[in-house]
Amino acid sequence: MTPLEALIRQEITATGPMTVARYMELCLTHPQHGYYVTRDPFGMAGDFITAPEVSQMFGEIVGAWTAAAWIEMGRPAFKLVELGAGRGTLMADVLRVLRRAGGSPEVWFVEVSQHLQEEQARRVSGAEWVKSLDQVPDGPAVYLANEFFDALPVRQFLCAEDGWHERVIGLQEDRLIWGLAPSAGGQVGSVGDWRERAQQAHDVVNQLALRLARAPGAALICDYGYRQKDRPDGLTLQAVRRHERADPLCDPGQADLTWLIDFDVFQELYAAKGCAVRVTSQAGFLTELGIGQRAEVLANASRDKADAIADALERLTSPEQMGTLFKVLGAVSPGLELPPGFEST
Repeated sequence: MTPLEALIRQEITATGPMTVARYMELCLTHPQHGYYVTRDPFGMAGDFITAPEVSQMFGEIVGAWTAAAWIEMGRPAFKLVELGAGRGTLMADVLRVLRRAGGSPEVWFVEVSQHLQEEQARRVSGAEWVKSLDQVPDGPAVYLANEFFDALPVRQFLCAEDGWHERVIGLQEDRLIWGLAPSAGGQVGSVGDWRERAQQAHDVVNQLALRLARAPGAALICDYGYRQKDRPDGLTLQAVRRHERADPLCDPGQADLTWLIDFDVFQELYAAKGCAVRVTSQAGFLTELGIGQRAEVLANASRDKADAIADALERLTSPEQMGTLFKVLGAVSPGLELPPGFEST
């Protein structure tokens, strides 16, 4: 039994079954035993690999989009803010491209993990670190978030014959089990219907949209997700450990927990603040901004790495890998033109 599981069992015993959101919060960010607090989970030696770690091409494309957004903003002095920046690989690649375009932003990381702050500092010098977005001063800014929102706590609900129930975690015969809280009544649905509510994620998106409404800026969100026309058949919480799917209730604190973003909701939140906003697939975004041509340049410059570059391109853009499972949302302040990358929706 992990130390965190012992604490979770104590809380369930004391207060009753635990919501999925509370379980995620403890598993991922508990101050002593949380998954992101105690380790570097990225890369082949970790539990999963993110797009910036697959290839520099991803960060370079995001850098090109960031430069275009900054130019559309009128080239002001600005902040470049990344939420949940992992090792800082994406930021380092973006800055390399952005500086070639003449941009020299203040760099801010929103990061709760001391370990990851140290990793980010190794790759990006002169940055500022805060634990929440509201600690970043207002003003012209570009905000980046790659695989950030999918790890924020989510509540899950299922509809049974007697109405809607929240999904919870309880104890039975000395093990953690899934369960359903008593029905709270309310709106009638069809048996088997499901919903996920991620208030914290929606609050952050609203903060970003309000910031764009107050000062010239742009936001780019890349994450696991779906559009309503492709809504999954069931609840989307999943655990990943050593690059394989795992049981979310096994060894709490030792695996990554994520859910799939409803990008239509995110788009509506930005649009409500007057932002220009669009969503596309990761493959569509990267392809439109020239990742194929960039791969060709890199392969010609390093013939011995041509196969690895081709493999990375495939991983980032193939529908069977990251190409369509990941979505990209771009938003800009009211009155600004959204940079390219979103024609393929």
